[in-house]
Amino acid sequence: MTANTAQLAAAGVSIWLDDLSRSRITSGNLAELIETRSVSGVTTNPTIFAGALSNGASYADAVAELAAADASTDEAIFTITSKDVQDACDIFRPVYDATNGVDGRVSIEVSPDLAHDTDATIAQAKDLWARVDRENALIKIPATKAGLPAITAVIGAGISVNVTLIFSLERYEEVIDAYIAGLEQAREAGHDLSKLHSVASFFVSRVDTEVDNRLKALGTDEALALTSKAGVANARLAYELFEKKFAESRAAELVAAGANVQRPLWASTGVKDPSLPDTLYVTELVAQGTVNTMPEKTLEATHDHGTITGDTVTPNYADAHEVFEKLAAAGVDFADVTQVLEDEGVEKFIASWHDLQKTVADALAAAR
Repeated sequence: MTANTAQLAAAGVSIWLDDLSRSRITSGNLAELIETRSVSGVTTNPTIFAGALSNGASYADAVAELAAADASTDEAIFTITSKDVQDACDIFRPVYDATNGVDGRVSIEVSPDLAHDTDATIAQAKDLWARVDRENALIKIPATKAGLPAITAVIGAGISVNVTLIFSLERYEEVIDAYIAGLEQAREAGHDLSKLHSVASFFVSRVDTEVDNRLKALGTDEALALTSKAGVANARLAYELFEKKFAESRAAELVAAGANVQRPLWASTGVKDPSLPDTLYVTELVAQGTVNTMPEKTLEATHDHGTITGDTVTPNYADAHEVFEKLAAAGVDFADVTQVLEDEGVEKFIASWHDLQKTVADALAAAR
């Protein structure tokens, strides 16, 4: 019997692990997940690295070397995390080669402190790309207003990008436009478009958490009947927008010239509400050419009991539109929901980044 994760991959969904640590790399666990769970990529963020480094016996030697070299806290962070990403890229290199660059990707994020600074984001994205020095890396840039021109500039410089923290369809459309503009710049600069890849990370469970709180506050039968429906509906409408935008002449011309579409990626797929099925944001978002980045708990739940029934996105566009009509009628201001989530998302990553800085600063001080 084919494993559920293998069935999911066969249905056109790339499974990326939302976690990375030195111990995963050195123990052989990452290589094992490629073999046994159809994992074809990895995403990281400041929260993941803060967790990895706080349990950091496996980082002791690296910290000691950096302390002896009198490295600053941020220099130590980028040295350590870049090394983890480099090594993970090497493990995934056969996947990258076998999929012609589509998968085998490992993401590393620019500092969240730069989320509202376009020029600094561009500069750090270029620096991270050079540090990691692996063509199967992806540089993560948040989809803030300041992030949009940075996405265009970084793609235009021939660097592959994972756009993160997308919540609204309006912002997602701007992200696609920023990617297309970047491809046009890259073509003008003589870069090989076929080598440029991008994913657009659309967050799912956080949408349900915020909307459900508002539905409970409204308290009407109509409102409560919509509980836990917004996240999946929002993602399905994102895929509908993806299909529409990449069928338009501007994008189609670039694809005909060898460019790749920017794939939708479902992020925040761990279920927050324990009353929901633990594979909800996997089984209900199966569509060709998507990525689902999962925490290990969700990955294992999917492998164990996720029922894959084929495409669960494109046949359900009408239902998704209906959910949003009902949310509006019930009194949910979805534009406010997504702005709150973007602001909170940036703040949470900044807080994790500062935790990471403190963890590394303390480790450096102890090593000195």
